[in-house]
Amino acid sequence: MGKLCVFDFDSTLMDGETIDFLAAPLGLEEKVATITEKAMNGELDFFESLTTRVALLEGLPVEKVEHICQNLPFMPGAKETISALKKKGYTVVVFSGGFRNATAHAKDILGLDADFANVLHFKGRELSGLVGGDMMFDFSKGDMIVRLQSLLGISRADTMVVGDGANDRSMFTHADTRVAFCAKEILKKEANIIVDTKDLTQILKEI
Repeated sequence: MGKLCVFDFDSTLMDGETIDFLAAPLGLEEKVATITEKAMNGELDFFESLTTRVALLEGLPVEKVEHICQNLPFMPGAKETISALKKKGYTVVVFSGGFRNATAHAKDILGLDADFANVLHFKGRELSGLVGGDMMFDFSKGDMIVRLQSLLGISRADTMVVGDGANDRSMFTHADTRVAFCAKEILKKEANIIVDTKDLTQILKEI
């Protein structure tokens, strides 16, 4: 029987929020970060917060987006932890309410088996301010983990999830090992492992 580990991306595998990095060149980092923070605390509907924030990125050139997404800082221990989990027989994937521009690159660098995220819409060579994809709603991660478990024939007993924010709660419902990593209080309540140090290898001591 195989095992499944699903990581969140922003503020879990990556040290920060992709959308905040994208907002910086437009001088909107503070405005976007405030909305992000409220969404991760569960104070805003995730879909509304995502579409509101992405709309603010309209006009950002594709080259700038790709450069930022390919130079994001990974969380300490990310690569080592993924490698160790794969040696233990885990299929390791990332679910992100952020963007494939970032997760597809991270998948190759970190050695993930797959990435599921949203896609920023471009018109010409600039962001249109629109977004679509796999991870648009509060329930999206839970919905996707159930489909993956079914496809791979993996039970919730053999499933581990790692996240930090409110939109990770839906996948926590479907896993017996639930790691809140440097997480918001709203998610810590749903976890049975809590790691408050910015070092993903700490997880390996708990499983």
